[in-house]
Amino acid sequence: MQKILIVEDEQTISRILSVYLKKAGYSIEQAFTGQEAFEKFDEQIFQLVLLDVMLPDYDGWHILKEIRTKSATPVIMLTALSDVQYRLSGLNGGADDYIPKPFVADEVVARVQAVLRRSVGTLNSEDSQYFGNLKLDFKSHTVTLNGVSVELTRRDLSLLFFLAQHPNQTFTRDQLIDQVWGIDYEGSDRAVDLSVKRLRRALENWNTDEGEIKTLRGLGYQFCVYTTS
Repeated sequence: MQKILIVEDEQTISRILSVYLKKAGYSIEQAFTGQEAFEKFDEQIFQLVLLDVMLPDYDGWHILKEIRTKSATPVIMLTALSDVQYRLSGLNGGADDYIPKPFVADEVVARVQAVLRRSVGTLNSEDSQYFGNLKLDFKSHTVTLNGVSVELTRRDLSLLFFLAQHPNQTFTRDQLIDQVWGIDYEGSDRAVDLSVKRLRRALENWNTDEGEIKTLRGLGYQFCVYTTS
């Protein structure tokens, strides 16, 4: 059962979200302060975090930043601040979605399900996969090449994991935007090209006899695999 952490200081809202998400089949943990959220996140493994921006001790942006230093766990921001700039701040800061208050609980459940569908944690039944000397660990969200850790941004990691979980399949930029960036993404599809460029640079020591991220002109990108273990 997938576990969700709800970080919301308004107990009525937290309780309603908890009820609806439990009915949808999720296990729920609640935190009412930022400190409580930090403690629970460090003690347990969550597949998603619902994070309120306005908390009594820490603001949600600070908590999001801390989460991103240690995990690629999907985060959906909840806030009464409806200005588009706040939404962009959250998405640019590493949030996977942004839901303004007031909201309908059924919509939150639908957003949660959509984010989890495209998140790396739900796409592969194996904890890790080897492609020659390239190891992708889907549980710990880490990448190692020739035994050395590879540092990637959250978005680049999500793109790599998505492609790797669909080896030798071709995806257009639009398909990758929908699956990795999300259907609400409003930026340029050039973001895909830039992400692939960073991935190739990070994996430049990956033996091309084992695999590569290939460009198929006019079609899209493909995670080509020549050997696995």
